[in-house]
Amino acid sequence: MDWCHYRFRSLWALPAKPAAVYDALERAEDYPRWWPQVREVRRLDDTSGLITIRATLPYDLVFTAREVRRDREAGVLEIAMEGDLEGWARWTLTADGEGTLARYDQVTEVNKPLLRRFAVPGRPVFLANHRLMMRAGRRGLVAYLEAV
Repeated sequence: MDWCHYRFRSLWALPAKPAAVYDALERAEDYPRWWPQVREVRRLDDTSGLITIRATLPYDLVFTAREVRRDREAGVLEIAMEGDLEGWARWTLTADGEGTLARYDQVTEVNKPLLRRFAVPGRPVFLANHRLMMRAGRRGLVAYLEAV
């Protein structure tokens, strides 16, 4: 097993139409407004940006995100990541009654030396840290969607 390799899946039931959720998720530069752990998103050009995240644990992860797929009709947003994290992440949105089911998939390799050093003993803590970040992201997006 590669202890620095992670595969995540989160499902968010959201009380807004897929188009509204898509609009919010495609504006990555606005994530820090509603997702506390996304500390900064700095646009580099039309399809990439530098992202800094920090969840509960006291370390930052910094990576370049490059747009791979933006498909409003299919409800898909996908990025490739390079830096402290290397891999990909994808949002897939589907109608769910009056709201939206947002599925987040991520496959990543951790490159940050500190996290690689503690990969084996720290793995359960790193996984919990990710779950807390995703929970906060869902709460933040719900509040953001209700405010717009």
